[in-house]
Amino acid sequence: MRRMLLLFVTIQLLFGYSQQSQQSVPWTLEAAVEHAVKNNLQIRQAYLDVMDAETYKSQAIGNFLPSLNLSAGHSWNVGLNRNLTTNTLEDMTNQFSNGSLDMGVNIYNGKRNVYQLLSANLGVLARQYQLEDMKEDVMLLVVNGYLQVLFSKENLAVQNNQLLVAKSELEQTQALVNAGVLPQGELYELQATLATQEQQAVTANNEYEMARISLAQLLLLKDFENFSIADFDYDMVATMILDKSPQELFDKAVSSRNDIRFAETNVDIAETNLKIAKAAYQPSLSGYYSYSSRLSYADRLVPTGAVSLVEFGTVAETGQAVVIPQAQTESASHLPIGDQLRQNDGHNFGVSLRIPILNGLTVKNNVRRNKVNVDRSSTALTQQKQDLERTIYQSYNDAKGVLKAYEAAQKTTQARKEAYQYALNRFNAGAATSLQFSQAKQRYDSAVSAELRAKFDAIFRIKILEFYFGIPLTL
Repeated sequence: MRRMLLLFVTIQLLFGYSQQSQQSVPWTLEAAVEHAVKNNLQIRQAYLDVMDAETYKSQAIGNFLPSLNLSAGHSWNVGLNRNLTTNTLEDMTNQFSNGSLDMGVNIYNGKRNVYQLLSANLGVLARQYQLEDMKEDVMLLVVNGYLQVLFSKENLAVQNNQLLVAKSELEQTQALVNAGVLPQGELYELQATLATQEQQAVTANNEYEMARISLAQLLLLKDFENFSIADFDYDMVATMILDKSPQELFDKAVSSRNDIRFAETNVDIAETNLKIAKAAYQPSLSGYYSYSSRLSYADRLVPTGAVSLVEFGTVAETGQAVVIPQAQTESASHLPIGDQLRQNDGHNFGVSLRIPILNGLTVKNNVRRNKVNVDRSSTALTQQKQDLERTIYQSYNDAKGVLKAYEAAQKTTQARKEAYQYALNRFNAGAATSLQFSQAKQRYDSAVSAELRAKFDAIFRIKILEFYFGIPLTL
């Protein structure tokens, strides 16, 4: 019993450790994007739209098939009926069955079936483009959120490091004050600097937590506490995307972007629907065929083969009786079902021509509405291209601007670092006051944060341009 209990506890500990390890595995950008695409609710809805479009396509294919219907019925006639065997009215029950098979086929209807199938195929294609466009939007959101976590994480590391430096400097100054080398007043400014640095570290930690939770919520994760991203060194890499002109980027995006393809497909759908509406002006020709038969379960009279003479009347002049031959019959059950089906069957077939003449302007108004839809879809496509062109030119200029800002921030950080080191040396030598040293340190800290922000801003802007050019989103 003790061994089993020990084994059970060991398994539980191992299982709990395994779950904790799986939950605490840092997320890479690729894993985050893949998870978001699989679990995003809007993308799931888009998948359902694709399935719905496939159903419309199946229905359009079915329009080419003939219609086939089978009907059958059985009835009971209860009450006063004529008995065929006795030729008298009796209270009795008769049963009857009937059935029919109807088939109709569309011979010509102005190619409406062809156009409806074409429209359904375009509808499936449009929903697929819409699905891919939603995936791309989610990818951009994840990349932006991921970079925000990266920035806030590195900024937190910088602030914590600066906090350690501030504490070390305060400790060194305290030692010099205790030794009588520096006056007590030199501690006040450094203590204020340390308090400011502690505040900045707390703010950076809050920003990191908010960015981390926001990304976890975007990924639809519930375990916020154990969520973290992969710890890699995301340095700026050389990119060739800015060597291309904005027009090159736009031409590439127009030919590959799913939102543009979606808008183009909507134009094709509107034009096809216009053809469907115009087809209603043309005559339609259809063919039909039906087969029917009936069954009776009542008794019947059948001839026996014998003939008897039956008095029909008398001759008025002579009084002589007039007789006629009459076949003898006897009562029998109903005919076999197969014989009744052959004897009672019927066939009906033909063609039907329908020529539209006046229908309350329904067709004309439907054509007008579809023409408006064509113009509306074409205008939406033009607007989509204009928006894309404006976005690409703006993103191109933003990318060039943030790269220059990042280069300037690097130079500023280097200069502030040298100024800070110079102020530190002078302060340690007693040639500078703590106020001068604190001001130099604050300027250096601000420069480091500004460089870090410019770095990740530049990464995101470059990724946007690469995304429009069709380059996968990776870091």
